[in-house]
Amino acid sequence: MSEQENNVEVESPELDAVDAQEAAAEGTQDSADIVDVAALEEEIAKLKEDVLRAQAETQNVRRRAETDVEKAHKFSTEKFARELLDVVDNLERAIAAAPEDDLVKPFLEGVDMTQKTLLNTLAKFKVEVVDPEGHPFDPDLHQAISMVDAPDAEPNTVLNVVQKGYTNHGRLLRPAMVVVSKAAPKVDAQV
Repeated sequence: MSEQENNVEVESPELDAVDAQEAAAEGTQDSADIVDVAALEEEIAKLKEDVLRAQAETQNVRRRAETDVEKAHKFSTEKFARELLDVVDNLERAIAAAPEDDLVKPFLEGVDMTQKTLLNTLAKFKVEVVDPEGHPFDPDLHQAISMVDAPDAEPNTVLNVVQKGYTNHGRLLRPAMVVVSKAAPKVDAQV
């Protein structure tokens, strides 16, 4: 056998039938491919949306965690500061109750310096004094313990501070205990 004889293709009726079946299958395959492509594109769009939602949720969780950590750092000293407020109050009471005597004066200066040092230390951690005397009553920062007639003061003005209040980073630690002026009674003009 020569090489030319080996290269000759033999056509048979069986091969023509196979080719016809393949061509018919390709025709139905094209319409099936179109349907599959549309379904796949729809599924891809849905998966892209799911990925975007998951990324957004991850960012939200990250932001929430960051703000929670920030708040934890910011207000971690809140309970400790609240406990120290009694010490500040007692130092103020000691200063107020001390007699004006030359023997007590050095002791009083020491107590006063201790109180100032404590208040400066609290201020470093954003614990601030609420001393509203002469200002309008604010129920978010003050607690009225009594109301008195004061004709020379505006109604709802803080006349006296019984106990100072404190805030930590703007959050109320303890309200100021105050005495508030009440409105003057209405006088009936027909009397």
